Amino acid sequence: MSQRSRVLPGFGLSLGFTLAYLSLIVLIPLSAVFIKSIGVGWDGLWEILSSERILKSLQLSFGTALIAALINVVFGSLLAWCLVRYTFPGKRLMDALVDLPFALPTAVAGIALTSLYAPTGWIGQYLTPLGIQVAYTPIGITIALIFIGIPFVVRTVQPVLSDIETELEEAASALGANRWQIVTKIIFPILLPALLTGFALAFARGVGEYGSVIFIAGNQPFKTEIAPLMIISRLEEYDYPAATTIAVLMLVISFVILLLINLIQAWASRRTGRTVK
Repeated sequence: MSQRSRVLPGFGLSLGFTLAYLSLIVLIPLSAVFIKSIGVGWDGLWEILSSERILKSLQLSFGTALIAALINVVFGSLLAWCLVRYTFPGKRLMDALVDLPFALPTAVAGIALTSLYAPTGWIGQYLTPLGIQVAYTPIGITIALIFIGIPFVVRTVQPVLSDIETELEEAASALGANRWQIVTKIIFPILLPALLTGFALAFARGVGEYGSVIFIAGNQPFKTEIAPLMIISRLEEYDYPAATTIAVLMLVISFVILLLINLIQAWASRRTGRTVK
């Protein structure tokens, strides 16, 4: 029997090219960061990581990214549901606007949000008399991360919703299930792997976001100073060990969180028998 022809080269060549590509693009740069941070020694490493200013910036970056990702999971799912299940005027325009944060330069997004929520901005001028300040606070940072993270959830959940057969819901309704039971027992378990994927992508993007945040954050030390800004500041001061150490800590924390999310996603996929493509 003749061997079936393949469009791509054989397994050995493909695997070798893949490993070489990943090594050059991902593994070698990350290894260099780890090696540079280890060079400061344990005492220097502890001194850098025990800095209150650095710890506050890490807490702010991860905390706001987590809150923004959770909000995006809720409202991104609702937006995806409307785009899939309903027909209304302007649907195509709304569907296109979802991808706007992907195409819009992050600096432009930061400037636009700051002009809206600043004390003299279009929206901020009405919030300030109420004692609500958005710009130059963690609230403003969270809004910026929601803006840049919403497409990840919508575009991850939308295809899964499209594949769900409405007959399942109709059958459950015919058997006596109410709307809440249909959502929690049928729709949510199917969507869970996609929701976790969208959450992970939005969270990862939020942790490392810089351009859209620095304008609306105000960059006040111990208050609105994000971790990526700390890295940039240390690089400008030629303090490369501190910059690489902060980067390594962010990388390790992000990796652990994403690993846990992937484990939960794999468990949810086994339960439902579906995988996120």
